[in-house]
Amino acid sequence: MRDAENLAFYGKTGRGKIHMATALRIAATSAGHLVRFWQIAQLVLQLGEAKREGTLDRLLADAAKARLLVLDEFSYVPFDVDGARLLYQVISNSHERRNVIFTTNVEFSRWGTVFADDKLAPAIVERVVHHGRLVEFGGPSHRLEEPLMPGKSGR
Repeated sequence: MRDAENLAFYGKTGRGKIHMATALRIAATSAGHLVRFWQIAQLVLQLGEAKREGTLDRLLADAAKARLLVLDEFSYVPFDVDGARLLYQVISNSHERRNVIFTTNVEFSRWGTVFADDKLAPAIVERVVHHGRLVEFGGPSHRLEEPLMPGKSGR
C-alpha cells in the first residue's frame, strides 16, 4: 500500500479474482486505509448520473480519497463514448496516486472492443500496466467445483 501500484487480476469467470480482491480490500481496510469498490458498469452509470446532476467533481473527489480502488468486471460491458471518457478520468486521476485492482476476463488486446473510443483503450491499458502487475487466475471454475445448487457438479 506504500507504492501506488496496480494489480490486474485476469482469468475466466469463477477462478477467484474477486475473492482475492476482496481479501486485499479487507486487509487494506483493517490496516486503516480507505477503500472504494465498484463494479465497472455501476461506476460508469454513477459517473454519468453525477455529470448530468452537476456532482461529478464530488464523485471524483470521493474516489480520490481512497488509498485503494477495486474496479471489478473490467471490460465485461461495453460503454458509450461518454462513459469511457468518464471512466478514463477515474483511472487517470488514480495513476501513480493510489493502488488500483482491476478484475477482468478479457485480455488487454481486446479492451478496445469495450470502449467506443479507440484512443481511450490504449491509454487506459498503459495506465493499468504502468506500475502494475498482471496476476493470472487459471484452473477450473471454483463455482463449478462447489456448486451451491443441489444435484450434479457443473463439470
